[in-house]
Amino acid sequence: MTHPASEPNPQAMGAAAHRAGDATSAANAANADARAPILATTAVTKTFPGVKALQRVDFRLFPGEIHTLMGQNGAGKSTLINVLTGVVAPDAGTIRLGGEVVAFASPQEAEAAGVRTLYQEVNLCPNLSVAENIFAGRQPRRFGAIDWPAIKRRAQAALARLDVSLDVTRSLDAYPIAVQQMVAIARALSVDARVLILDEPTSSLDDGEVSQLFKILRHLKQSGIAILFVTHFIEQTYAISDRITVMRNGEREGEYLARDLPADQLVAKMVGHERMSARLREAAHEGHVSHEGYESQERQPVRQQTVSATQATEATQPTQPTQTTEATPPTQATQATQATQATQATQATQTTEATPPTHPFIELQGVGRRGTLQPIDLDLQRGQILGLAGLLGSGRTETARLLFGADRTDSGVILIEGRAVKLRSPRDAVRHGIGYCAEDRKKEGIVAELSIRENILLALQARRGWWRKISRQRARELADLWIERLGIKAADAEQPIGLLSGGNQQKALLARWLATDPQLLILDEPTRGIDVAAKFDIMDRLLALCANGLSILFISSEISEVLRVSHRVAVLRDRRKIAEVAGKASNEDNIYRLIAGSGE
Repeated sequence: MTHPASEPNPQAMGAAAHRAGDATSAANAANADARAPILATTAVTKTFPGVKALQRVDFRLFPGEIHTLMGQNGAGKSTLINVLTGVVAPDAGTIRLGGEVVAFASPQEAEAAGVRTLYQEVNLCPNLSVAENIFAGRQPRRFGAIDWPAIKRRAQAALARLDVSLDVTRSLDAYPIAVQQMVAIARALSVDARVLILDEPTSSLDDGEVSQLFKILRHLKQSGIAILFVTHFIEQTYAISDRITVMRNGEREGEYLARDLPADQLVAKMVGHERMSARLREAAHEGHVSHEGYESQERQPVRQQTVSATQATEATQPTQPTQTTEATPPTQATQATQATQATQATQATQTTEATPPTHPFIELQGVGRRGTLQPIDLDLQRGQILGLAGLLGSGRTETARLLFGADRTDSGVILIEGRAVKLRSPRDAVRHGIGYCAEDRKKEGIVAELSIRENILLALQARRGWWRKISRQRARELADLWIERLGIKAADAEQPIGLLSGGNQQKALLARWLATDPQLLILDEPTRGIDVAAKFDIMDRLLALCANGLSILFISSEISEVLRVSHRVAVLRDRRKIAEVAGKASNEDNIYRLIAGSGE
């Protein structure tokens, strides 16, 4: 039995949450529907080289329900979908469709059995008509020729089933993304579909388009189709879901009725808050991190520090940007002193408030992009670290890409030192002193086949222009200097960067941007996938850079990391900024409540 498809308020579910523990929620979900599931897995396991993507996962999907799959990046959601749809075969475990054991050898076999999948990017042919897209590859024929009148009639009927009326003879690219999604659903349902899997279907839709999609999904649910919905948006989860399965680290954390699982508990289960705290306590006992820096509810942010007069001067009166194209790193003694002072400052018990600059270095006023990020206001002072906290899909990376010119804004204004600027491309951003270490260093950061030296100098050479080559001797000097300053462990600067550890690759990316003498450094998940020692080394160096006047936008899915280095924290949810916290409000519990929507 499923509950009505009304749009529950996550905050209104708090009372039920406190009455229901994990075991009770699991029991409720187990007894929620006496019918047999249409699609189910038992102890499904899938391993890729060096990674256990799925570990004995049990999953079930019932007819006439909308079941949402939730989890952070790397939780195993995509792998589970790939196993269910025949993209990859499980190493162990069984899959049942309609009670029968199946082993799909391809997505085509899964589709033939009635399991249809729609992915985040609409996988259709934009230059063909709507009708042609719905029946591509299986056009009705008459006397050996394609029956175009029949295609038109059947396409209109398929869309009418979704309560959608379109000119099916028009080219697909004449319609917005939301309508293209409807066409993709119509194609999926134009054959006998028992299961519809939607992987992040709302990522490019605005609120009105999401509402239209949800109306269609509720209609399909009432007709008996089982819908598996994958999203990162918490509000959308509660607006559409009957049941929720939470994945974490390749395992099924639990299955719950949506009405029995409040948003704050959902977030805690996704991020493993309890486990994360235990790991941090263990790290503290090993001497990697102080309890005060991570877990104290009364912790002081980095901006409240005991600082020397020299540090205060550097923080409030940073060196003005120069017109040189090559940045000479500070001396080793200076770097070591700054790192030591920054580390000591984070552990200080007596605090003094640093005097903020009069004007922010950079300011975003109503900056947004349709379907990507709601208009957002942010500001960042010189010598400050602004943290962005939120779940995957909350708008953190989208904000970073707009600020770096990787994506175009369509609303608002960006001010640098009080002057409006247009950041139409990364080249514009670099010219204004902005550097960006992207979330995926393998795909958007390092060039694995090039040497460490070549990787470090890429941004500097691009800013100079390829017709003004950096001499080989100067290139070697700069690379050696930054390798030494950031403690990059390598045989020499000519070693291919792809052979380095993740932590050393990340340091090389930092060196790439520091060599350009940036005024603002955007760091998206800079410590992901690196060992504990490298993680804390990088974070200590960030504090030292900040003390020397560099502004940093710091993005991490680990809330404790954001808190450790940030002066202020902006909290994002569902592609909008919902709060900004500092001082005693900067604690994990408060931020998790804000992310869940129960702390506003």
